Amino acid sequence: MTPFLIALQFLTTFPIQLKAMPTQQQNAQSLLFYPVIGLIIGLILFALATLLHVLPVVLLSSIILILWIWLTGGLHLDGLADTADAWVGGFGDKQRTLEIMKDPACGPIGVLSLIILCLIKWSAIYVLLEKQLYSALILFPILGRLAPLFLFLTTKYVREKGLGSSIAVFIPKKWSIFIFLLCLFTTVYFAWVGIFTALIFMLTLLYLRHKFIQRIGGITGDTVGASIEITESLSLLSFMILSFYFIRSI
Repeated sequence: MTPFLIALQFLTTFPIQLKAMPTQQQNAQSLLFYPVIGLIIGLILFALATLLHVLPVVLLSSIILILWIWLTGGLHLDGLADTADAWVGGFGDKQRTLEIMKDPACGPIGVLSLIILCLIKWSAIYVLLEKQLYSALILFPILGRLAPLFLFLTTKYVREKGLGSSIAVFIPKKWSIFIFLLCLFTTVYFAWVGIFTALIFMLTLLYLRHKFIQRIGGITGDTVGASIEITESLSLLSFMILSFYFIRSI
């Protein structure tokens, strides 16, 4: 139960109080519950879309996006902004890139990345609501939270100290692989649209992993957060574009 509560506390704004300081093993095991937290977020978004379906689509799209951000406390958006600033300001240098990621200030590139991502999400949500594909809202938070599983399983954590380093050491590999594949398989529910969305999701993950290794030799907490936001948003965008080509298969 503790690993689940750790994941819920870390990934959401729910008021969770742990009774004791978690062990390194429990922190690593909490990664297994990240897709479950994604499921919870997705179900809340689905319930809201269903409950408020009578509202104008433009208004409901904004409400859903704001709730989506609020539920996560903007945690992953912060990682995206830090990563974007570091990638541009680092000028290809590993050490400078890592130093910029530690800086709490958000530069213009970070702000621009947040605007672009929120615009992509909002417009895709708008189209999703127009097509009344409410159940698809459950899928994207799950896919986004598969990104940490994949990255910690396959990629070196470059900072020697911190939460991520212990997760990299103690992550339950067999269960992580099983959960990752199981969640990825759920995309089949949406027929060809879901299958191609899963393929784009995987290609995005592989590309991000390649760029992280190329620039800094692995991953950090910020790059993992950025990966959640990027894969979540691109999966949502891809799903909605594909729905116009495979509309009868959903």
